[in-house]
Amino acid sequence: ARANQTTALVGSSGCGKSTCVSLLLRYYEPSSGRIMIDVQSITNHKIKQLRQNIGVVSQEPILFGISIYENIRFGKLNATRAEIEHAAEQANAHNFIMKLPNKYETLVGERGIQLSGGEKQRIA
Repeated sequence: ARANQTTALVGSSGCGKSTCVSLLLRYYEPSSGRIMIDVQSITNHKIKQLRQNIGVVSQEPILFGISIYENIRFGKLNATRAEIEHAAEQANAHNFIMKLPNKYETLVGERGIQLSGGEKQRIA
């Protein structure tokens, strides 16, 4: 992948997508070989920085029973309002959020409004 590009990891069930992501996030180290980012070993990168720069969207996103704003902020607790809205724009969620009854303050989850699977993924 090139700098500032989004890369999707897709494949059939059981082919190792989750394992690849777990290795990239350094949940565990490879049993053989090594992972390189640019020309450096992944072990030279700080785990916190790696995890801040890798986004994962599972097939079944989970939203908490709180506002859309708080669900997005959950990924970065010290995010500003502008950063939250920028993240939503990047995920193609801002436009549909602005059409909701209370916009970013709309409650989702068990007691909130029902969203489509795609809308949930964009917020997650």
